[in-house]
Amino acid sequence: MPKLKTKKSVAKRFKVTGTGKLTYHKCNKQHILGKKSPKRKRKLRKAAVVDATNVKQVKRMLPYA
Repeated sequence: MPKLKTKKSVAKRFKVTGTGKLTYHKCNKQHILGKKSPKRKRKLRKAAVVDATNVKQVKRMLPYA
């Protein structure tokens, strides 16, 4: 059986925590920040956990995670 290839675009966007959860950084924090409130920008800083409904799809693209 050949080795499975990792989707590199997915590997750059998601990280696996020690407990096996998938985290990602939220979008909309790159540019056009002047019109966004400080509260909104502060909440976008933190990494988020992938929802349980999408974990299976993401892990399929990260076979060795």
